[in-house]
Amino acid sequence: MNKEIRHNLTGPVASIRTPFLQDGQIDQKSLRNYVEFFIEAGSRTLLLTWGDSLYSILTDQEIAEITKIVAEQSAGRAMVVAAERNWGTATVVEFSKYAKEVKADVLMITPPDWAGSCTPETLVQHYAAASRHIPVMLITATFMPRGEAFGLETIKKVRDEVPGVVAIKDDWCGAFGRKMSLLVYDDWAVFSGGQKQNHLDLHSYGCDGYLSTFITFKPQISHTYWTAIQEENFKKAKEIIQTYDLPLFEFIGPREGGFDAWFHGIYEIYGLAQRWRRPPYYSLSDADMEKLKDFLTKSNLL
Repeated sequence: MNKEIRHNLTGPVASIRTPFLQDGQIDQKSLRNYVEFFIEAGSRTLLLTWGDSLYSILTDQEIAEITKIVAEQSAGRAMVVAAERNWGTATVVEFSKYAKEVKADVLMITPPDWAGSCTPETLVQHYAAASRHIPVMLITATFMPRGEAFGLETIKKVRDEVPGVVAIKDDWCGAFGRKMSLLVYDDWAVFSGGQKQNHLDLHSYGCDGYLSTFITFKPQISHTYWTAIQEENFKKAKEIIQTYDLPLFEFIGPREGGFDAWFHGIYEIYGLAQRWRRPPYYSLSDADMEKLKDFLTKSNLL
């Protein structure tokens, strides 16, 4: 067990949503602003992901670029988790070398598995190849299409055969997350990707930290929740979820553009970045922004 990595993945962790200018170019200034704000907010880790960081609309060169910017701006003040984009083993190995070179600390790997093409054995080889160059984080979303049995078998094999894997991010939630946590907690840091609700469910099974929305714009809410967890005041923790998380996600959930578009809008309101996303992804209109400001004001989030 790498105690430093576990420490850095304990508590609320900030995920980086790639900011854009209105012309669709990456907004490097705002990306650096994110890093400063998130570190000041108390996130010990800065997390790049295939999803939140919008790798689906970035080129490979741009993924390398934002990895370097985040690591450079962090300058050792927070742990940086880089991420790859469903690449084959040879490409992942090259990127793992690059990530280490630009001073990222961990690489999150999301292997391709079109039509069930991977086996537990090939995935072990895939993770092992990258972990020779940089510590590796797994993500349970990899295994969701293949089912619980395949996922748990693969995770157990990786735990037993690949010492360079140090952490796992759970996006599956529920029963699988609980079984997975019991299986690996003694060896890996366990990190929840499902906000406070999933973290609260997994906490007693050994989940260390969680992906926090609020630490990226209203960090005191995240810290109040985390203090309640540390004090084992689970009633208070549930009240925070009821007061802030549920209303926010109920407001955003059914709206056009999906939750990511609305979080980009929140960042513009808070002065961290602009609302824009690269086409064909939807960006909030002026009317959307007015609705969002009204909700945030009524919810005591402004």
